[in-house]
Amino acid sequence: MTRPDILDRLATRLKEARAAQGLSLEAVAQLSGVSRSMVSQIERGESSPTVATLWNLTQALKVDFAGLLQADANAPQINVTRSGDVPTIAGRGTGCTIRILSAPEQAGVHEVYELQFEAGGVLDSDPHQPGTRETLAVIDGAVSVVSGEAEDTLQEGDTARYAADVPHRISARDGGRAFLIVHGE
Repeated sequence: MTRPDILDRLATRLKEARAAQGLSLEAVAQLSGVSRSMVSQIERGESSPTVATLWNLTQALKVDFAGLLQADANAPQINVTRSGDVPTIAGRGTGCTIRILSAPEQAGVHEVYELQFEAGGVLDSDPHQPGTRETLAVIDGAVSVVSGEAEDTLQEGDTARYAADVPHRISARDGGRAFLIVHGE
């Protein structure tokens, strides 16, 4: 059985990105949370990584997630991540699904998320870096926002901008969906 070409492209591009930054396998493992042996197997084309593993590696290496798999990384392109392939963040909040919509290289600068709340869903956040702000746009339902001592409830179509360098919370009593943009300083 022959190895798929996509594994060869992925292996080559990840290895090139690591080399370009002068990082060892161990350094990439520490930055990404992916084991050193798994990083090595992926770079040799011996492992077919999960989307979550690839996402962690692209974040650590600051490379474009979708561009890793393109046939020609230098050609003009539209980078598409299909709905079923959008990475999600697990273990944050209660009754809240967080889908990552922004490019990995934008982490800490300009992050975009889709938030889907079940009834009673809550996303509590510790303060981000000084100067960080968030923009929340409600798509469906009603969503409440608390930023420090300030609090407001947004309805479908409403947008709020608020400080995120203080403790903050987003919740939806009856469920809802919103887009969240995190603006680093």
